[in-house]
Amino acid sequence: MRAWMAGTVIQRIYKIAIMLSGALFRSHAAMGPAVGGFRRGFGNQSTLNPERLMTETIIERNRSSFDFWDELWRFRELFLFLAWRDLLVRYKQTTLGLAWCLITPLLSMVILTVVFGRLAGLPAGDLPYPVLVFAAVLPWQFFSTTLTSSSNSLISNRAMVSKIYFPRIIIPSTSMVVSLVDFTVSLGILAGLMAWFDVQPSWRLLVLIPLIGLTALTSLGAGYWISALNVKYRDFRHIVPFIVQFGLYISPVGFSSSVVPEKWRLLYSINPMVGVIDGFRWAITPGGAEFYWPGFVCSVVLAILLFWGGVSFFLKSESKFADVI
Repeated sequence: MRAWMAGTVIQRIYKIAIMLSGALFRSHAAMGPAVGGFRRGFGNQSTLNPERLMTETIIERNRSSFDFWDELWRFRELFLFLAWRDLLVRYKQTTLGLAWCLITPLLSMVILTVVFGRLAGLPAGDLPYPVLVFAAVLPWQFFSTTLTSSSNSLISNRAMVSKIYFPRIIIPSTSMVVSLVDFTVSLGILAGLMAWFDVQPSWRLLVLIPLIGLTALTSLGAGYWISALNVKYRDFRHIVPFIVQFGLYISPVGFSSSVVPEKWRLLYSINPMVGVIDGFRWAITPGGAEFYWPGFVCSVVLAILLFWGGVSFFLKSESKFADVI
């Protein structure tokens, strides 16, 4: 009996508390607008004002091209830090370490020399076949490594992209620095092959410097396109390895572009890497070697357009990266 009476008293106290809280809420709703987080005065205005309680801040880059390059310069330390990080991660916990920069192109040169030089018997022109192939393997490896790394760079750094602001184009650009280090180390093998086969260098070796820049433009242009598309369409992570493998065989890496019929050479030069590879071989060939200038000019123009289009497309797409990634 006493337990029943105690339960009844508790229920009545609970109902009274609910009634008091409801009355307090109704009186609070009749109060005026918020000032400094508290409500003062009376009125018929709503209790909650989303425009006052929530503030949306949008940080976006400046639209002019001059401001964009100035912004990149201000974030140069971040670029160097990310490039150094990628370089350390690339060879971390590997037994051979930086020696892979030498082993990978050397093995590729041996395989392509056996297949195209020995088995297929294709001509090499004025260069020994190993030198001919290795002079093409270097820029192709530079291009393929940069393209593969940059295409998935935004996905790999999704935490940075979604939480803090910085020029997003820095992330795929750092992939080029890592590939450039590999390329520079591999130049030692090219120098060794030229000495072994008694290929005398000339002043044309200086042309390698702008050709390296052209390779960087081509790889970055393609990398900007694919990295931006890969944020929304993850199918590109499966497409890129196919592009690299297919491009190895349609580019004159294992053979000389002179085997292509003359009437098709200009059309063949639509591939920007054709002009780059032909330029590398011409730079190390002694004597007055012939050079197909119309195809080279075509490749240069297409490489510049590819880079410009990639940068423009990336900048137009980067405002949606944090939402989609």
